[in-house]
Amino acid sequence: MKHLRIIARLDIKGPNLIKGIHLEGLRVVGDPHEHALRYYRQGADELLFIDSVASLYQRNNLSDIIKRAADRVYVPITVGGGVRSLDDVSTMMHSGADKVAINTAAIARPQLLTEVARRYGSQCMVLGVEAKRIAPGKWEAYTDNGRERTGRDVVEWVREAVERGVGEILLTSVDQEGTRKGFDVPLVQQVCDAVSVPVTASGGFGKPEDIAAIAATGVSAIAVADALHWNRMALAEIKQHAVAAGLDIRTEVPSP
Repeated sequence: MKHLRIIARLDIKGPNLIKGIHLEGLRVVGDPHEHALRYYRQGADELLFIDSVASLYQRNNLSDIIKRAADRVYVPITVGGGVRSLDDVSTMMHSGADKVAINTAAIARPQLLTEVARRYGSQCMVLGVEAKRIAPGKWEAYTDNGRERTGRDVVEWVREAVERGVGEILLTSVDQEGTRKGFDVPLVQQVCDAVSVPVTASGGFGKPEDIAAIAATGVSAIAVADALHWNRMALAEIKQHAVAAGLDIRTEVPSP
C-alpha cells in the first residue's frame, strides 16, 4: 500500500500567512504561527513554509517564524524562498528547519544543490519547482513565484537536479495553484516517472476525488493550503479520503 504524507503549506509575506491564485493576488489569511500549530495538532505530517517575496527582495525572513514553530511542532519542517547560499541553509537549519527548498538560486547556479547535499545530506536538499504548461505534455520551470521564465524543461531539470544530489522534489503547478480545480496529474506523473526521489505535489487540491486522482501517479506527498486556510476541509477529513482511496496514512495526532 502506497504511503502518502499530507503537508500543510504556509506561504508567508512579512508577518502574515497569505494565499493567492496562480501565486498572485495574495490575500492575508492570518498569523502563520497560529495556523502552523493548528495544522500540527490536526495531524499534518509535515509543515512547509515558503517566503513568497523572498526572491524578489533577495532575502528570507522566516527564521523567527521557524524558531517559534520548531519549539512547539514535532514533525519535519521545510523552508523555502530566498535560500541562496550555504549560509542561508545554515541559518534555516539552526532556526529549526529539517529541509530547505531551493528554486531560484538553483536555476542560477545548479552547483548549489550539490554543495547543500554534500554538507547537510540529500534528505535536506529539496528542489522547488514552479511549473507552467507551455504545450500539451510540456512544462517550463519558472522562478520568482511563477513570474520569471527560465527556459528549463521541468522533466529535464528535475532529472539533472537529482543527479546533483537533490533528495526530494517540491512540485508546484502554477496553472492549478489556488484554483481548487485539482492537481496537474499529467505533470506530476511525468516528474514521478522521471526521478526516484520523493515528489510532493502542490497546487490545485479542491475536493476529495483529487486525492485518488493524484495517488495513482506514485507521488509521495501532497501539499495543502487553500482547503486548510479557509476551513473548507480539516486534515482529519483529508486523511479519511486518502484512506478511502487505498492509501497508507499516518492517522495518529499529537497529544494536546
